[in-house]
Amino acid sequence: MQTCPVSNLPVTSKHNWKSVPAGADYVKRLELIGDNIFHHFVESEHPITLNSMSIDLVHKVLEESGIKDSSLYLLWDMNNISNISYHYKQGINDIVYRSGLDFAVVVFYNIDESCRIIIETFAAMAPNTMTVLLRDDYRDAMTTLLDYRSGKLPEKGEGLATDDEGEGADEESMKDEFLATIARISWLNMLNQKIFLPSVDSPFYPYFKAIDHMQEDLRARDEMHEKEMQHLKVENEQKLSQKIIQLNAQVELGKKEIQRFEQEKAALKSRIAAQEMELTRISTAVGEKASTLHQICDQIKGLDIEQSNKQRILEQCHTMIETELTEKRLKTELTVGDSEFLSKLQKKHPNLNQRELRVSLMVKLNYDTREIARSIGISTRGMESIRYRMHRKLNLDKHKSIKTYLSELAAEMV
Repeated sequence: MQTCPVSNLPVTSKHNWKSVPAGADYVKRLELIGDNIFHHFVESEHPITLNSMSIDLVHKVLEESGIKDSSLYLLWDMNNISNISYHYKQGINDIVYRSGLDFAVVVFYNIDESCRIIIETFAAMAPNTMTVLLRDDYRDAMTTLLDYRSGKLPEKGEGLATDDEGEGADEESMKDEFLATIARISWLNMLNQKIFLPSVDSPFYPYFKAIDHMQEDLRARDEMHEKEMQHLKVENEQKLSQKIIQLNAQVELGKKEIQRFEQEKAALKSRIAAQEMELTRISTAVGEKASTLHQICDQIKGLDIEQSNKQRILEQCHTMIETELTEKRLKTELTVGDSEFLSKLQKKHPNLNQRELRVSLMVKLNYDTREIARSIGISTRGMESIRYRMHRKLNLDKHKSIKTYLSELAAEMV
């Protein structure tokens, strides 16, 4: 088993005691030295910024090592760490104040100058139950940690303050207070903390007074933001309420439209049933007329009259029979769609009379000019005159036929 070169304590390392942050190109690792010293370091080929922290890795090592109810110690290798993100600082806060982990001493070493002030800030704001120290290398860091773990007090010069008591010590103390105050505001968002203010004649007074003003400004900004958010909340609630009212009104309107549609549907069904009865009656009457006309034709054939007169009478009878059959076919072909077509045509062209509406329907149903003329009881030439007048009433271009126009109108209803 590997041992620590400074303490000779066993070093436990497992392949799964690591964490790879999403999107990052470095690996965070933990080792256990002895039974309660954690060694944290990153594996990277270039300087990196720590972006996210998760205490899951610490809990994994604790669980797999069987460490319980013991003060913990941490060596933190800062090699290749050039910056620490705000999100990572929030993670540090979680470990210190919410995780339930009892880190008695934390020692940072191999600290790059670019992030030394961040570590010093953390050291200044750490709770009294935690000692945070900065050292140059692993040997110095481990030696210091072992001294603290054994209860040995650090010698002079081993803490953050390196000067003797007096002006130097006071300056170091003011620096710690300054950094801790800044950290509580920026890391913990403690905008209501009481700011320590040295005496007015102290050279440090302007700096702490500036922090005091900054805290007031940040509180005012938060209050403004809260008011804006409240205003937006009220405004959005009003808009939502209005939308709900409109939606409910639309639903009620839809219900009324459905009710009206059902009423129209029932009326149309009733109308169709009546028309079917009427068509049955008409079909029966037309059939009886056609049968009677056929009987008359048979009787005419037996009359002893001049052949030319007989032929003329027979042609008239046949014309009457054909007209009746055409009328029967027209009436039985009518559908609900044809009724809707006539209604739309009449609304669009109220100047069309009943005969012209009938002609329009027969044109739509593909009856030829001779059949239409016979159905309405006029000559083919008279039918041409009616079509001419209809062309003008429909306001059609001379190159557009009535049939084309009526077909397009019917297609719009589909």
